[in-house]
Amino acid sequence: MIDGPVVIVGTGQAGFQTAASLRLEGFGGKISMLGDEPGLPYQRPPLSKAFFREGNAERLLFRNRDFFEKNNINFRERCPVRAIDRQKKQVVLDDAATMPYQHLVLATGTRNRNLPIGGTDLKNVMALRTLEDANRIRETARAGQRVVMIGGGFIGLELAGVLNEFGCQVTVIEAESRPMARSVSERISSYFVELHSRNGIAIHCNSMVSRIFGNDRAEGVELADGREIGADLVFICAGVVPNSEIGSEAGLETSNGILVDEMLLTNDPDISAIGDCASFVHRGSGRLVRLESVQNAADQAKCVAKRLAGDPSPYDAVPWFWSDQGGKKLQIAGLTGHAGQLICRGDEENDKLTVFAFENDRFVGVETVGMAANYVVARKILETGRDLTLSDFENSDFDLREVLKKTG
Repeated sequence: MIDGPVVIVGTGQAGFQTAASLRLEGFGGKISMLGDEPGLPYQRPPLSKAFFREGNAERLLFRNRDFFEKNNINFRERCPVRAIDRQKKQVVLDDAATMPYQHLVLATGTRNRNLPIGGTDLKNVMALRTLEDANRIRETARAGQRVVMIGGGFIGLELAGVLNEFGCQVTVIEAESRPMARSVSERISSYFVELHSRNGIAIHCNSMVSRIFGNDRAEGVELADGREIGADLVFICAGVVPNSEIGSEAGLETSNGILVDEMLLTNDPDISAIGDCASFVHRGSGRLVRLESVQNAADQAKCVAKRLAGDPSPYDAVPWFWSDQGGKKLQIAGLTGHAGQLICRGDEENDKLTVFAFENDRFVGVETVGMAANYVVARKILETGRDLTLSDFENSDFDLREVLKKTG
């Protein structure tokens, strides 16, 4: 337990949840939240979904300004942190001012990956990361425009679906053999390729963009095989990289993010790292992972807040994810990306699909479309911590409720 100042670097989901949870846990010390962006902390996932349709920025806010005042949380916008001085236990701000901490929480998130190709600086080449980006897209996109999306991950496909509904002619260029290849099974990828194709979105896999061409404004993209695809708007959705430099420059250990232990502590016991910027060994799989999800950010923040308030426990929350694309919801429970055994059940023609994932005969999660009940029950099964095998599911004819009963 600590009673001195807690400084939180980052004002996204992880940063906000840390501050809010500290107060809920009864922490009475000083809390400071430092963020790069202007404005109050807000939710990012809707930027590629509902926000484009509604444009209501107020609905994105975690809380209004009076929440921070009532809870005595020193929230500072447009306040980049330049460095960490571990010896003096203080952070150095962009204006060279310093702020002391008893405990520092790094919730610095990620940034969009840059592509090493020409033309990324042309007008009407865009990316989506911030509310400012989303507003620019809403102001620029027009029905009938030709849109090229470089990257077929979750964000690329979500935005492609929204722009397609808006009336744009959308083409997705994906370097891998299938969209979302590092995140979901081949069956789920195939389902969404077919869904987007039916909706009029062209998807080119195994395709690399060599340059974006145009004079002043982007006019299209050239692929590695020489093909050219015309465009009025080009979006770069090529993944993200963790904002871990501030940690590594201060001597914190990093590996695709800031390394933390099961308590979410770095190699400095006075510094925690959480959310999209943190790498940790997932207790269920034993793999070093860095998870980009609202669930992980929020649950890690709650875990750190409990520890700082005197109630420590290892982080062992079950990961879950979702994605809204083309009017359908993909829901994932567990880590399914490395599963060697995948069994699909459902009625794909009626948009109902469940993929059961097993690794070394052990149940590790599900991917569902239109089967919310299966997703919910799978989470409950995983939360029990019981090791269940493929035979357990076969004996229950893959009825998750029956499998859950066996865990009682």
